[in-house]
Amino acid sequence: MLDIGIIGASGYTGGELMRLLLNHPEAKIELATSRKLTGKKVSAVHKHLKDMMDLEFENPDPQEIKNRCDVVFVAVPHGTSMEIVPKLFDGKLKVIDLSADYRLETNVFEKVYGIKHLDPRKVVYGIPELHPEIKYEKLVANPGCFPTGAILAAAPLAHVSMIDSVVFDSKTGVSGAGIEPSEASHYPNMAENVQPYKLTTHRHMAEFTQELQRLDSSLTKISFTPHIIPSVRGILTTAHIFTKSKLTKYDVMDLYSEMYQDKPFVRVVDGIPSLTAVKGSNFCDIGFEVDSYNNRIVVISAIDNLVKGASGQAIQNMNIMCGMDETMGLWIPGMAP
Repeated sequence: MLDIGIIGASGYTGGELMRLLLNHPEAKIELATSRKLTGKKVSAVHKHLKDMMDLEFENPDPQEIKNRCDVVFVAVPHGTSMEIVPKLFDGKLKVIDLSADYRLETNVFEKVYGIKHLDPRKVVYGIPELHPEIKYEKLVANPGCFPTGAILAAAPLAHVSMIDSVVFDSKTGVSGAGIEPSEASHYPNMAENVQPYKLTTHRHMAEFTQELQRLDSSLTKISFTPHIIPSVRGILTTAHIFTKSKLTKYDVMDLYSEMYQDKPFVRVVDGIPSLTAVKGSNFCDIGFEVDSYNNRIVVISAIDNLVKGASGQAIQNMNIMCGMDETMGLWIPGMAP
């Protein structure tokens, strides 16, 4: 049985980690930290966990965390994790970081986030479907939610260097903005509305570029525009992939089926994926249609931004790092309708 710690457990990702870990047969939640909420019942904040757990939020020092835990999830704001992880990382404790602090090369991170990196080190980017080396790691950087759905949508074509250019258009639920209310999540602004933002400058672009260029170093024409939609959960990504030559539906299906044949959480569907089919689950559903006239493949991916886009993928990484079946505790269907 693994003793689990969650640092920064008061937000949506912390609550989702606990919801999923409560049903993990080899995991026991040992501690949940929050400096602001120390001493308060976890279930008083995460009301969906009432009668499911009796933990209180704590604020232990790093040595106590290391003494009590086998695995720690770090779910704190960007820029904070780099102060915490070095105090925990001793080569024994397994750490999965859900912030952006370790996803990018140091110079890229500093340029994108505008802050100096306090702990530059090479860390594996935690999309399990594309990084089998996760199983050998003690520290893994959990990907961003937008990049997870987008990268998985384009990876099979990037892998065979067939992409001339790609335009990602993603629609996300408001939970992606975090638990603190904002102008974007204010109900009168959000209801019956779609809000594009950061049309050409979203910082997740750096993750798209890093991972797709790892598959095809010649791929430079990558574009991304996000939108917030009046939904709580989910990211639906439309990838307009312009290919270097004509591909048939069967060509594309062969590429996607081959790349994801042994990847239990990627489902290549016949038709258009639906957010309701993945909501609450760790699945990424992918469908496509071929526009042969324009040498374009329209690929749709659907994920739950809080599960495969964050906490579920983090647990998937934990399973792999600890030598367990990657589906353990996560093999649950979506909450359709």
